[in-house]
Amino acid sequence: MTAQLVALSFDANDPVRLGLFWAGVLGWELEEDARGDSVLLPNDDTGFRIQFVLNGEPKLRPNQIHFDLTSTSLEDQEATVARALRLGGRHIDVGQLPEEKHVVLADPEGNELCVIEPGNNFLADCGFLGALSCDGSPAVGYFWSEALGCPLVWDQDEETAIRSPHGGPKVTWGGPPDAPKQGRNRLRFELAPTDIDRLVSLGATRLDEELLADPDGNEFSVEGQSGAQQRP
Repeated sequence: MTAQLVALSFDANDPVRLGLFWAGVLGWELEEDARGDSVLLPNDDTGFRIQFVLNGEPKLRPNQIHFDLTSTSLEDQEATVARALRLGGRHIDVGQLPEEKHVVLADPEGNELCVIEPGNNFLADCGFLGALSCDGSPAVGYFWSEALGCPLVWDQDEETAIRSPHGGPKVTWGGPPDAPKQGRNRLRFELAPTDIDRLVSLGATRLDEELLADPDGNEFSVEGQSGAQQRP
């Protein structure tokens, strides 16, 4: 049985504040779930919710996952950037080159995002939330392709990408991380209840009763597992 990605979880110092930022940027509805987390519900074919989980630990390094937001025109790109800045975002420098046309921003808690220029062929058939862009080895792309039953749509030069047959954003891995992993990732996948043994057979590792990890050691959880959200 293939697994289903049902949520992307953000660790947040202020879940409501962060949820309001992303609700304003994406145009999604913000709710509170039964656990008290702030949750964004998609109004398109994204296929998973975004939830903000209280965690008081500071952000110490670039995230392993960030959003790539698409644009239909230069004016549309500028409007997205202006909206993010008005909601509390800021420009950041992650080493992007002057000739690169995407805009790199951070949300109010420093989580990175990119607003992609119009005419990007790779994301041409995707919606506004074009991609979850991740650091990761090819082994991670292969793992998630098998785990989620999503075909590979890119596999070249140590870069991989998958996309659900039902549409929604692509999930991309840009190659092995530049630096060793330190500490728990602030953004994590959450899966619907599924066969844990199958995930382990595909290359996942049980970290404890609460979390598993993909072949690169990136944490993810499965709904219904004890303490899956691992609060501080």
